[in-house]
Amino acid sequence: MGAMACVLFIDLGTAGVAPWWVTTAFVMLWLGLFAVASRWFLPHPQRVPWLAAAAFVVWLVVMLVGTRQLGWS
Repeated sequence: MGAMACVLFIDLGTAGVAPWWVTTAFVMLWLGLFAVASRWFLPHPQRVPWLAAAAFVVWLVVMLVGTRQLGWS
């Protein structure tokens, strides 16, 4: 769950780089993943870090494509 908190700070940090709607989409995705992580925390704790890793990979891909192809900066 700590990794999920770290991903939230990464998502919120995009507000200075990406358009507002990208940050909003990241936060909405994070809320969905956090709901899943909360349900999985006790019955399947080994799955929760994978959700945080998936969220980070999505963030990384979107930021790389956005900064290179769309000219965000």
